[in-house]
Amino acid sequence: MPSSEWFLYLIRCSGGQLYTGITTDVERRFSEHKSGKGAKFLRGKGPLELVFQQQVGDRSAASRTEVRVKKMSKSDKEKMIISGTIKPAQT
Repeated sequence: MPSSEWFLYLIRCSGGQLYTGITTDVERRFSEHKSGKGAKFLRGKGPLELVFQQQVGDRSAASRTEVRVKKMSKSDKEKMIISGTIKPAQT
């Protein structure tokens, strides 16, 4: 049975770009990205560094939070990484 707890995560590419995603298992998903089996956006952009992860609730809340973070400026994402937290999207 899949976990009902979802996480938002950010990965930094070698060029400094930030990739945002959601998953129920950050370690597994990051391993997939590093092996080239994850998002096409990250292929060939290694080494990859997992720079942020936070539990954000159920799938619906995670999806809303992901959309909100993807709309943020890079400088706001950097501030979020430094602070180590983001407020999940409201249900």
